[in-house]
Amino acid sequence: MFHQDIGQADEASGELVLGWLFHYGVGVIYGIVFLFMVGPTWLKEPDFLSAWIFAIATIAAGWLILQPGMGLGWAAGNTPTPWKSRGLGLIAHTAFGLGLWASGLLIG
Repeated sequence: MFHQDIGQADEASGELVLGWLFHYGVGVIYGIVFLFMVGPTWLKEPDFLSAWIFAIATIAAGWLILQPGMGLGWAAGNTPTPWKSRGLGLIAHTAFGLGLWASGLLIG
């Protein structure tokens, strides 16, 4: 479950596909949680700010659970360039926030 250094672990069959499916599955669950938090009226007038704040907050799971579990340290602190990793994570989760907002616009 936890690795000292995920880069040193033996590769498992299909792990890349499984990892991406799990990652996007969690994103779908987060989207549902977001809708429960803001309520269905958000779909009538979706705003980017609430979607973005929620998306940025979701990065905590990666920084505090996923990355330490892979041996990368808290918020990628054990990587050669932790601030680069953190910045890329913030960019990726901003894209997630844009996706939430765009989905709200399309659904609403």
